[in-house]
Amino acid sequence: MLRRVPPLERDLVRLLGAPRVLSQPDALLAWECDGFTVHRSRPRAVVLPETTAEVQAVVRLLHAARVPFVPRGAGTCLSGGPTAGGETVVLDLARMRRVLQISTADLFAVVQPGVVNLDLTAAVRHLGLHYAPDPSSQSVCTIGGNLAENSGGPHCFKYGMTTDHVLGALVVLPDGELARLGGPAGTRPPHGLDLPGLFCGSEGTFGIATEITVRLCRDPQSVRTLLFPFAAMRDACRTVSDIVGAGVVPAALEILDQATIRAVEASVYRAGYPLEAKAVLLVELDGPTEVTAEEAAEVRAFAQQNGALRIEEATDAAERARLWKGRKGAFGAMGRLATDLYVLDGVVPRTRLEEALERITAIGARHGVVLNNVFHAGDGNLHPNISFDGRDPDATARTIAAGHEILRVCVELGGSITGEHGVGSEKLDHIGMMFTATDLAVMARVRAVFDRDGLCNPGKALPQRAACAEVAKWPQMVARVLGEPEAGR
Repeated sequence: MLRRVPPLERDLVRLLGAPRVLSQPDALLAWECDGFTVHRSRPRAVVLPETTAEVQAVVRLLHAARVPFVPRGAGTCLSGGPTAGGETVVLDLARMRRVLQISTADLFAVVQPGVVNLDLTAAVRHLGLHYAPDPSSQSVCTIGGNLAENSGGPHCFKYGMTTDHVLGALVVLPDGELARLGGPAGTRPPHGLDLPGLFCGSEGTFGIATEITVRLCRDPQSVRTLLFPFAAMRDACRTVSDIVGAGVVPAALEILDQATIRAVEASVYRAGYPLEAKAVLLVELDGPTEVTAEEAAEVRAFAQQNGALRIEEATDAAERARLWKGRKGAFGAMGRLATDLYVLDGVVPRTRLEEALERITAIGARHGVVLNNVFHAGDGNLHPNISFDGRDPDATARTIAAGHEILRVCVELGGSITGEHGVGSEKLDHIGMMFTATDLAVMARVRAVFDRDGLCNPGKALPQRAACAEVAKWPQMVARVLGEPEAGR
């Protein structure tokens, strides 16, 4: 029996051709969630545009039909950002993967949103250049997705987040009109608004970037990578505080706890981290050779003062890659522990790391969840990771409740509910921990400037928008596990 194709799908096929319009239920399975697997919802359809003109045409069609839509890259987001509701059309930008321009004189590149993060560095490596933001998923995540979430990565301590490297973007607005934000000369004209800065981190709710202008960095003269195992997590955290307090600014300061070390060493990402260590601190320094030599000596001294079990320094590129292999592969290694992984993204002041981790560990034990910690220690961006079986409602509820408590602790300590993963649908129930109704109303007004009709990624980032049914159940699920009164009772 032939399936009746609705008029909208027929119009999409007319624009892009049948191979680039997916609407059969089984064909949509790959788009039902991102890296946050708690929320799953198959979209109405997925389209695969390849040019700005095609994105414009699709958006104009959807806008006229009042059909919601969401842009999507590699789907590595960890907060439900590109997960679409049942009536939503996904614009998958993976085919828009060309590097359009490279300027070695002005140090910028213009790329399409589907360019994989690490592929951009590969494209300019022969020129002695690189793209600095490096999320752990950089071998698969896209520049467009990084822009949407304002992604960071291990080297964000020294080099900043995605927003610090985006100069401009060509954007298809939610009504199909084109807007050029910033450009190679800078993010804003004299006395003008920093519109690229506003757009970066808007989680796909302001429009769809089809060309992105990013800064390129010259490769440093020297790079030194050191690993310090410790017998206690507090010693690793205090070493971080000592390093930063002394005015040393490493390119990266990363910590893995013992549970993560053991998961890594039992996986294909094994890097030779000592299993007996309660924490390992990975430090990377870059810059002029004389400077990194002096800084490495300071860092070693601080580690020794705090009881480092040993000191290991990479002597060549291969050893450096090995030391990083465990850190970069940590989340993949945790995939062996259970069917699902909830990667949290709280932030605390660097001086409160030790306290935060003690409280997070206690929360994990109280809820009986499998908890690992790997984090950007330099800027206090924590990633507590809970491995769980998403097929088990009780395990899922305990995981969500533990996550809720963990993010509340981060806010109580003076931090934030997100450092780089965004709010998406995951944190709609958490955003009130940080912002008042007035704050959120201002944000909603800014969003309405770009998306007056609320069609672009509805139900994400701001709780004023209706969220999916699963999100609506979160407060009740958390209340049941925590033993708190449910809202309205």
